[in-house]
Amino acid sequence: MVKTAIQLYTLRELDESLPSLLRRVGQTSFDGVEFAGADDPTPETATVLADTGLTAAGAHIGIESLEGDLDAVVSDYAVLGSDRLTVPYLDAEHFSTADAVRETGTRLETLADRLETRGFELGYHNHDHEFVTVAGQGRADNGRSAFERLIEHTDESLSIELDVGWAVAAGYDPVALLERLAGRVPLVHIKDVADGRPVELGEGEVDLEACVTAACDAGAEWIIYEHDEPADPVASLERGAEVLESLRP
Repeated sequence: MVKTAIQLYTLRELDESLPSLLRRVGQTSFDGVEFAGADDPTPETATVLADTGLTAAGAHIGIESLEGDLDAVVSDYAVLGSDRLTVPYLDAEHFSTADAVRETGTRLETLADRLETRGFELGYHNHDHEFVTVAGQGRADNGRSAFERLIEHTDESLSIELDVGWAVAAGYDPVALLERLAGRVPLVHIKDVADGRPVELGEGEVDLEACVTAACDAGAEWIIYEHDEPADPVASLERGAEVLESLRP
């Protein structure tokens, strides 16, 4: 059965310690959490995870931190029993031309290979700016988005953490993308959007049920709730847990 988690970025505005946030999540139906780069784990973190019954689904780590001191990052998260790290964001300039996309893909694959030797997997999490159309070298090569090119320029050593909300905000069908990415999406972000901005689940334009079904069919192990701008993080946590639990097959 697919497991559910919350990306802790959703709770960043709460003035609480990481252990306190984990205990709060542990009171919901979520199976786990996905760490954000700012929430660096401490020796207490693994103990709190065990006490709450939560599992570390993975972590968002900036590419500079990964490239700068990979062994330190691996050491921090190996203690938590997590073997998945995800680059959460790269600026639009990395997707502005066909050459830039190719270079970005090579950079990510190189990092993925380095992590693989340490028993970890690397993923990339999209926003909406990766879906810009990028011209290629010839007429037949035009019309594809930078995101599609990234998929083509990389292999399965790099997983894709598809954010269905940002895909919809960019005008793309997340179900079709999940079908195309089958086998490469162990983690999927379930987010709702309206007029291009994140909203609470069920209040926007995303067909949540179809996305969860497609994620499961594509082999996702985790469906992860994220809200970039919740007005009430505690209420958003509780609603997210309830909705994902209701959608889980």
